[in-house]
Amino acid sequence: MQPSPAPRRWTRWLIGAVVVVIVLVVGVPFIYIHFIEGKAPKPLSLSDVTTTTTAAAGSSSSSASVDGTYTVTTGSTAGYRIKETLFGQSNTAVGRTSTIKGSIAISGSQITTGQFSVDMTTVKSDQSQRDSQFQGRIMDTSTYPTATFTLTQPIQLASVPASGTTVTESATGKLTLHGTTKTVTFSVQARRSGSTISVSGTIPITFSDYNIDNPSGGPATTASSGSLEFLLNLTHARSEEQTSELQSRQYLVC
Repeated sequence: MQPSPAPRRWTRWLIGAVVVVIVLVVGVPFIYIHFIEGKAPKPLSLSDVTTTTTAAAGSSSSSASVDGTYTVTTGSTAGYRIKETLFGQSNTAVGRTSTIKGSIAISGSQITTGQFSVDMTTVKSDQSQRDSQFQGRIMDTSTYPTATFTLTQPIQLASVPASGTTVTESATGKLTLHGTTKTVTFSVQARRSGSTISVSGTIPITFSDYNIDNPSGGPATTASSGSLEFLLNLTHARSEEQTSELQSRQYLVC
């Protein structure tokens, strides 16, 4: 007696179904991450800044005085970067905001003070669901809407850098996230271009240090740490006043 072909057909159907499930679980996230969502923005750095090529910038030398207060201006950005895994596929989640306030004070070749604040309620990524989690259970921005950093040790430069020259220094200060304040030390890069100073850097963040819940949720899992990255453009306060005065004069003439 020949065995019934029915069990064989069911076996083939079962194997086929398992293969389809595997393809969906692995393939769909791969396609979404690599072809639909696309690559995450590259880390913030001084390469994102267009160097000023005005005569004033070109004539600035290493001996020129840069004393004064510099305030955050347009083009400044801060945000987070974290690795996440979705159904076995690696991805990088990035959220950013340009709502930043702050300033530094320079005397001679020393940065004497620095204070900055970031409006965490305006941080956005490319995914609304991720943003909802960030604003809600992760960072609770309704309770802790602002992140701040205050320089606690002056930064001593070897000399006033010439315009267009990039220098690397270490910064130490108090970082407040999610209502918790910690002392942090990290590397920063700075470049002067005329009356503007651009500064970039990355601060490693361990979530538990700031009482932040691990961002993992749903099918996405993350590590226990990420990074806070920033790119700040700072303009000499005197230059801003002169620009405002010039604009007022032009308005009156018109």
